[in-house]
Amino acid sequence: MDTVKIPKKLIEVALPLDEINVASVREKSIRHGHPSTLHLWWARRPLAAARAVLFAQLVNDPGYERELGRGVNKEKAEAERKRLFEIMKKLVLWENTTNEAVLAEARAEILKSWRETCTLNRNHPQAKELFNPDKLPAFHDPFTGGGAIPLEAQRLGLEAWASDLNPVAVLINKAMIEIPPKFAGRPPVNPESRKQKRVGTEWKGAAGLAEDVRYYGQWMRDEAEKRIGHLYPEVRITAEMAEERPDLKEYVGEELTVIAWLWARTVRSPNPAYRDIEVPLVSTFWLSTKQGKEVYIEPVIEGNTYRFSVKVGRPKNPDQVKTGTKLSRGSFRCLLSNTPMSYSYIDDEANAGRMGARLIAIVAEGRRGRVCLSPFADMEKVAVSAVTSWKPETPCRGTFASNAQGRRYGFHTFGDYFTPRQLVALTTISDLVSEAREWVHNDALAAGMPDDDRRLEAGGDGAAAYADAVAVYLGLGLSRLSDICNALCRWEVSKTQVRNLFGRQAIPMVWDFAEPNIFANAAGDYGVSLNTLSKVIDRLPCNDHGFCLQSDASNQIISKNNVVSTDPPYYDNIGYSDLSDFFYVWLRHSLKPVLPSLFATMAVPKAEELVATPYRHGSKEKAELFFMQGMTEAMRRLAEQAHPAFPVTIYYAFKQSETKGGDTASNGWESFLEAVIKAGFAVTGTWPMRTELGNRPVGMDTNALASSVVLVCRRRDPDTPAVSRKEFLRELKRALPEALDEMTASSIAPVDLAQAAIGPGMGVFSQYSAVLEADGSRMPVHDALVLINRELDTYFSDDSGDLDADTRFCLGWFEENGWKEGKFGEADVLARARGTTVDGVREAGVVEAGAGKVRLMKWSAYPKDWSPETDSRTPVWEALHHLIRVHQCGGGEPEAAALLARMPGRASAIRQLAYRLYTLCERKGWAEDARPYNELIASWGAVEAQTAVVIEKTPQKTLSSYGG
Repeated sequence: MDTVKIPKKLIEVALPLDEINVASVREKSIRHGHPSTLHLWWARRPLAAARAVLFAQLVNDPGYERELGRGVNKEKAEAERKRLFEIMKKLVLWENTTNEAVLAEARAEILKSWRETCTLNRNHPQAKELFNPDKLPAFHDPFTGGGAIPLEAQRLGLEAWASDLNPVAVLINKAMIEIPPKFAGRPPVNPESRKQKRVGTEWKGAAGLAEDVRYYGQWMRDEAEKRIGHLYPEVRITAEMAEERPDLKEYVGEELTVIAWLWARTVRSPNPAYRDIEVPLVSTFWLSTKQGKEVYIEPVIEGNTYRFSVKVGRPKNPDQVKTGTKLSRGSFRCLLSNTPMSYSYIDDEANAGRMGARLIAIVAEGRRGRVCLSPFADMEKVAVSAVTSWKPETPCRGTFASNAQGRRYGFHTFGDYFTPRQLVALTTISDLVSEAREWVHNDALAAGMPDDDRRLEAGGDGAAAYADAVAVYLGLGLSRLSDICNALCRWEVSKTQVRNLFGRQAIPMVWDFAEPNIFANAAGDYGVSLNTLSKVIDRLPCNDHGFCLQSDASNQIISKNNVVSTDPPYYDNIGYSDLSDFFYVWLRHSLKPVLPSLFATMAVPKAEELVATPYRHGSKEKAELFFMQGMTEAMRRLAEQAHPAFPVTIYYAFKQSETKGGDTASNGWESFLEAVIKAGFAVTGTWPMRTELGNRPVGMDTNALASSVVLVCRRRDPDTPAVSRKEFLRELKRALPEALDEMTASSIAPVDLAQAAIGPGMGVFSQYSAVLEADGSRMPVHDALVLINRELDTYFSDDSGDLDADTRFCLGWFEENGWKEGKFGEADVLARARGTTVDGVREAGVVEAGAGKVRLMKWSAYPKDWSPETDSRTPVWEALHHLIRVHQCGGGEPEAAALLARMPGRASAIRQLAYRLYTLCERKGWAEDARPYNELIASWGAVEAQTAVVIEKTPQKTLSSYGG
């Protein structure tokens, strides 16, 4: 192929990382309308991060015009870059997810860059195929998972393609990017909406589809209650119940809706005297720990039997209430005899079919909150009377509830995770999906929708396909429900509510579990679940087509000439195929008639899943080899197929780190980099994303603490030669400082700089076929990372800048002594070497000297009435620390900007010194000292923007009185 003229993309030069990270973290608390509430997926990228990465991947960096000799100077390029940053800062905000003005601005920039690229390549022999200025290339994610990345590609104006081996992931993506655009702009077909005949009402986007999902979902919920509502009785409050519970008196004679039934698993007592008694396994007797609203369970032992009584108020023995029947060491004790029961004993009992469950409390809805009640036999009889016609018999294999490796506790199939009543409920709703589909089909025909008999899976868009589409969401609603309607949900005592099973990427054992009422109009109600899901459909972009296919990333061909961004599996993380079988068994039961090809297998495919799982491959070594070979092949596919005008972006999540000889590394990280480079990629950028943390850490081990890292990759020329270690170092010393200049000019936070520096450093390393050591061996990635870190230190050394003599003295003294005092003689020698004197530095107001001792003044001790206009000797050190003082001591960005405006010409040197001091503190392990420098740089963009406003409003004569 002839050479393609490739402008550098913004993501290969600089990013507003702090704003991206803040928006990504904030997004974790968003629930209503967020795609994560459509259906659970365990490692979903934040939309903010995905959107920002894609925008920066698609937009040309302004510096490329300077590289082409178009007369764009460095300052103009930086100004244009900042303008693009302002677009990104708006783009990442959750509030702007559906803001068409903001999205249109972003799409216009993407199209502008694309047309510039097409113009550069208009004489390319494949210009018509690769560089059509009127149509953006399509997008593809071969490891789509939860679908955040293709969803955001679609939102930014690209035709989105997603693929995954996992059918649950494929279904989620179909529901997000494929189905909504197909039926966009259509009114709902349900008879209630058609009766209203809302004149002039536009059903924009997928609003009509969402309305039908609500309507038919509510019909399903109501129909299910007619059929099985007797299994969910209300509780009648009697005068007898209120005798010991004054809080119940206002409810005497009333029937309250039960919110949840709380159960404890039971096994036979190991004590021979109580061998026929099933004793409870209770992790805590607390029901509510809310202050002033405490409720707990008191076990009442009567001979060789026991019962449970719910009490209100503070218990006399809070420690016993807290621990239930658990032991501090071991597992549980027999309630009747206190005999210890080991986990192995409980496991044996459960696997022999002798684990049961006993009702320990009932929670109902009162007028002023939830009411906890003692259990009674009638309620327990209703629950055990449920008989299911079907249950999932798929073996749970490697995924089973356990709190100790290898113990199954009687869970052998996915059906074992549910009580009989839950099985009846889920099966009933599952059966109603097909009934609802028929109603939708008939109503769609009545509404005048054409029907060509082509189903959704065949690409149809008529009445039959529309009925399939609604059924997909109804089936997803059932699958969502199974996450909270199972026998492994716990009761949250601090919030008095049922918590869903998948709070993390595992199925943990729960000994006392909560069973919600699916008809209580609360969490666990199918109608509530469908309403949450419908809010997502309302907000989905429908502007461009989307497609999702089931495909193995190791042999897919979908990426051909497409833009690619992906979030592949992470080395030895848990296999999502095992976990997603929990949902697959219900989805298959509901939706196999709708999407027969997708649900053709009995379980989710596992053999091809790219994770290093030892139990599947026989050993850790074989599992790692499988992962590396498969991931290398998947990456090779991307390197060969991705559109040549764009870099490929790949997310990598850190899991394990190790430190050797002061150099921090990660086995998985290095192995992944090796796979990427071996596949034919050159790495041109590495950007740390802190999407999982509420607070940014002030210190970080070099190159290894971000929640995840985005790798930016370009295909390496296969004819690239190998070079020697000496040549690599020479090129690294040339290229890395220039790249770091770009990064620091963009005010990347110092805490992120070490990780981001890997990008240009690995760009040098990976552009060659190999870097050869003196003995002819290939330099490994680990050694390259060590050399990149060393060059980063050199970049910030005090020999590399043109700082004033006083500042250079302060740097040297701080490196040796920090804020502690040292000997005057040593300070005098250092000062003379730096071209200044101790008296001169003291006159500058940055050190205290006396009694043979010298100490740097900490910024918090600097005078508040300091004026740069009247200070005749202001080293950069002093200017920086006065900025730190106002920034840290309540003034924040506005006061820092006002002060910086009074020091024209000093901004660049101040910023560079802040980077240098952060790096020094981080290397020394002075986390608290590092924090102010990191926070100032993180705010630098805002400070500079406000400084410009201050300067514009301030008479020039006032500003020019200080010469800098």
